[in-house]
Amino acid sequence: QVQLVESGGGLVQPGGSLRLSCTASRSILSWNGMAWHRQPPGKQRELVAVIWRGGVVDYGDSVKGRITISRDTAKNMVSLEMNSLKPEDTAVYYCLARGSESDVWGQGTQVTVSS
Repeated sequence: QVQLVESGGGLVQPGGSLRLSCTASRSILSWNGMAWHRQPPGKQRELVAVIWRGGVVDYGDSVKGRITISRDTAKNMVSLEMNSLKPEDTAVYYCLARGSESDVWGQGTQVTVSS
């Protein structure tokens, strides 16, 4: 069974930066796309960013200009570089592998933005 393992979450002050990583147990290019979603407390899960197999990237409206998604195919890793973090970025961040027939979610990593 494919596994996704997220890392890099933690506590950061407003205006700070954080880098999240997601490592897959098989080639990330075997999926249609790799994405990050987040779920703020008491809210629905939402798209943060996605990188498609061909390299095209898309971002959620609330993070455009502050977050960059990238990948390292040799390491089967997808990363999320987050800058200018705000308290409203506080959420559990999930890695998602999007397939043609099914998706795989990671277990999530907590990001808390607070002074």
